[in-house]
Amino acid sequence: MKNYYIWLFIAFATLFSGCKENYSPKPKGYYRIDFPVKEYVSYQGNCAFRFEHPKRSIIDTKSKSLREKCWFNLHYPQYNCTIHLSYFDIQGDTLYNFIEEARTLAMKHIVKANQIKETEIANDQKNVYGVIYDFEGETATNLQFFLTDNSNHFIRGAMYYNLVPQPDSLEPVTSYIKADLHHFIESFSWR
Repeated sequence: MKNYYIWLFIAFATLFSGCKENYSPKPKGYYRIDFPVKEYVSYQGNCAFRFEHPKRSIIDTKSKSLREKCWFNLHYPQYNCTIHLSYFDIQGDTLYNFIEEARTLAMKHIVKANQIKETEIANDQKNVYGVIYDFEGETATNLQFFLTDNSNHFIRGAMYYNLVPQPDSLEPVTSYIKADLHHFIESFSWR
C-alpha cells in the first residue's frame, strides 16, 4: 500500500511539472496571393464614354440583369469580385437626382462601415467630375463612385465581392482592385 501512494505521488508530480508550458493555437492563415503585373486595355463600346480596364478582368455586357444599353459588369473571376457600372443619359431628370441617389446608395453602408472617405474628382481637361466613396470595415462594398460631365452624362460604379466580407483577409486584393479602379477613373473620358 505504501508503494501505491509513492507511485501516485510520482505520477501527480510528473503530471503537474510537465504542464508548465502554455499552449496557444496558431491563428488561421490565409493563402498567399501573387498579383500579376498591371496591364490595361482600352474599352470604347457603343457608349458615350471610354476608359481603360485591367487586361485580366472581363467585361460582361450581355447579362440578363443589365437592363440598359450601357450597363455592364467588370468581373475579376480570380478574386470573386465584380464592379457594377450603370450609365444614364441626363435628359428629363436633373443631375441632382442622380447624385443624390448615388450618395444614398453609398450611405446605406454606414451601419457596417468603420469609416467612409469621400474624394472629389474634378478633371476640367476631360470634363469629368464626381465622387469616390472608399469604405473601411465589414461592408458589402469596398468602393463606390460616380462620374458626370455635369450636363448630359452620368455613370455610377460599385465594387462587390461574391463572398462574406472579411476585411483582414481581403485587404491585399481590395487594395489591388482599388488601384485598378483609380486607374479606370483617371483614364475615363466622355466621347
